Amino acid sequence: MAFEKFESLSEAEQNSTMQRYYKLQSKIYDATRWSFLFGRNQIIREIPLDPQGSWNILEVGCGTGYNLINLAKRFPNAKLTGLDVSTDMVELSKKNTLAFGERVNVLEQPYTLGDTAWNGQLDLVLFSYSLTMINPQWKDLILQAKADLKPGGYVAVTDFHDSRNLWFKKHMANNHVRMDSHLTPLLIQEFTPVVNLVKLAYLGVWEYMVFVGRK
Repeated sequence: MAFEKFESLSEAEQNSTMQRYYKLQSKIYDATRWSFLFGRNQIIREIPLDPQGSWNILEVGCGTGYNLINLAKRFPNAKLTGLDVSTDMVELSKKNTLAFGERVNVLEQPYTLGDTAWNGQLDLVLFSYSLTMINPQWKDLILQAKADLKPGGYVAVTDFHDSRNLWFKKHMANNHVRMDSHLTPLLIQEFTPVVNLVKLAYLGVWEYMVFVGRK
């Protein structure tokens, strides 16, 4: 399969690849991604936390801060942390979330299996179009999210799912995205599903998924 070329990448190699990729992409990201990163607004609406609660929320792969802004608006009493390995994306995210002051903290660092910084302290971990680009470490990140969540906490994921068109899967692999229906089985195994949807994009050119699970 097209994704196999990423299976031998170390975490350091993966992070370096993302640094190079987003050097350019950060400049056009928000102007272009609205047209195919479907599910980002829905996943925020599906989160089953009280909007007025004082939650501790982490987004892994926060990009330009698009989701952090929406989370900060929906959960005005929450503490939000965004992680990204791209220097350019972190700079944009910090700039775009300045209005929320100390409620939003953006860090340039990877999310790594075995890190104890948030162990059992989080109410929500969000992955939005990040897991399919984190290869082959995506399994580690799902397991780390489970370790970092409080009992009863939630993981929320929206991402590419699959495509019946081989040409499209190869195209996405060339842009560092694995589309192999691979996220949902592990998510269902590790979390109790609250929302589990697979939806069509552009009349079925590809599928994307929306998943919320409870620890």
